[in-house]
Amino acid sequence: MKRALVPGLACLLLVAVLSFSGCSTTGPAGAAPDVRTPADLAGFVSHAAHYAESSGRDAALATFSQKTGPFSRGDLYIYAYDYNGTLLADPSQPEAVGTNRLDRTDVRGLPVIRIGAHVASGGGGFIAYLDPAPASGALNESHGESSVPKIGYVCPAGSDMWIGSGLSLSDLADTGPRGMPPAIGNMTGLVRRGAEYGRKHGDDAAFAAIPDASGMFVDGEGHYLYAYDYNGTLLAHPHLGGAVGTNLIGLADPFGMETIRALADTARSGGGFIVFVWPNPGRENREELKIGYVLPVNERWWVGSGVYLSEITGVDTSFTPP
Repeated sequence: MKRALVPGLACLLLVAVLSFSGCSTTGPAGAAPDVRTPADLAGFVSHAAHYAESSGRDAALATFSQKTGPFSRGDLYIYAYDYNGTLLADPSQPEAVGTNRLDRTDVRGLPVIRIGAHVASGGGGFIAYLDPAPASGALNESHGESSVPKIGYVCPAGSDMWIGSGLSLSDLADTGPRGMPPAIGNMTGLVRRGAEYGRKHGDDAAFAAIPDASGMFVDGEGHYLYAYDYNGTLLAHPHLGGAVGTNLIGLADPFGMETIRALADTARSGGGFIVFVWPNPGRENREELKIGYVLPVNERWWVGSGVYLSEITGVDTSFTPP
């Protein structure tokens, strides 16, 4: 694994922006500003990386471990790992510090730590994953959602560790009436309409409508609906017509997650959000994290759609696979 010797270029550029705007980056004081945008989150983590560089590993880890420290504010805090997956600091779960969590996944099976380490080793950037939904939130609905998407930012902090933090999409400044960024709200609405259409009009009508690239199930932002059965066979897709009838249940991403199996299992359990890695045709088919949403239609099949992470962050979040 390639490891950066200094906080990656993206992190250094963000630190420079913070310094120019008058925000201190030489110590922990004032290190937890009001974080409401992806840029805020990147700046927060970059600030912490710069602090680790200037203060030294031991001092930084001690500071990052403080539950009420300058880099911790409720659900917003800095965590730290080495590149082997050992947790070095986490104020939310100090009992886990020292354990190896390289194979830890989110609730849908996304290998979060492996992905975080890989992105950090390349200089840093945004990631996404699922966390349990709040006890009372707009996204707890009757069709089985138990977790909601979270955007993260990771950054190298010296030559032998990386750090990160995360922010729920529902906490972003740019949220719509459903408590999510507009792109996510539009995409989930598309999936709901597709599931309802399939139940109301039947399988044959749905399988004829979904592949229409200019039809009702492709929106103005290019989000589209796809349909699979629970065994992983593709039933309808506006861009992969040649693969219809193919069973893709064993399709694995570069980190080993079997994407279609995970999507099908999510639909079978009642539906909801899932984050997975998928090639982005708008980025020369480079791998990128995608925030997906799936719903069951009936006992035979399900529908889904997704939003690439770059649509939320406004920057290129694609990466070269390990």
